[in-house]
Amino acid sequence: MTTRQMLSKLRKGITKYKMIKDGDKIAVGVSGGKDSVTLLKLLAEYQRFSPEKFDLIAITVDLNFANQQVDYTPIKNLCKQYEIEYHLEKTDIGQVVFDVRKESNPCALCSKMRKGALYNVVKQKGCNKVALGHHSNDLVDTLLLSMFYEGRLSTFAPKSYLDRTDLTMIRPMIMIEEADIKSYSKDLPVVKSCCPANGVTKREYVKDLLKEISKQIPNVREMLFTALIHPERYSLFDKYEKEIDKF
Repeated sequence: MTTRQMLSKLRKGITKYKMIKDGDKIAVGVSGGKDSVTLLKLLAEYQRFSPEKFDLIAITVDLNFANQQVDYTPIKNLCKQYEIEYHLEKTDIGQVVFDVRKESNPCALCSKMRKGALYNVVKQKGCNKVALGHHSNDLVDTLLLSMFYEGRLSTFAPKSYLDRTDLTMIRPMIMIEEADIKSYSKDLPVVKSCCPANGVTKREYVKDLLKEISKQIPNVREMLFTALIHPERYSLFDKYEKEIDKF
């Protein structure tokens, strides 16, 4: 997957959901993983020819898992290459989640605290938008997680307004598949995560489940993704209830 091919899919998502406007100052949340580093690189490349003129900064929230020091120098160097301001926010979130609270379901609390820390820095830097590295696989996985564990038909939006912080969250890679990101990120400065929960989360279970289903239905992810982004194919009970008095 070339940069041009990746940018084509990135632009498709940005254009379809009107994610970027002239004058935006966008903070990219960069954990150091393949998704966020790919997003940072693609937005930096997209900025060069985008019809909208916008500014970028990159923000990393260091979670400090078990006091393990993570070297974010590769991310800093990538930002320097593209002349992007980089900010590293030190926190004790990892210690709170795993050592103090000893959470049995650490991902929910960690995500909430990480986003809180990120949004605080985003506001301090004068940004009006924050970009996260979720992709098409994440959209489908979140739908199944909501159905299986919460009994809800729900997933995240490609663009949403956060009224508590007066920020707009965008997910520019919504049209890009994880397999393409894995291939593309091989030559990028990805920083390995030290999270103790890696590989044992509910999200990983859903990923594994879809892998098994894909052995019988190879395009299962594509079908679920298509169902999500095409509202004209939606037919559930609330739709019937609106029509029930007509027949």
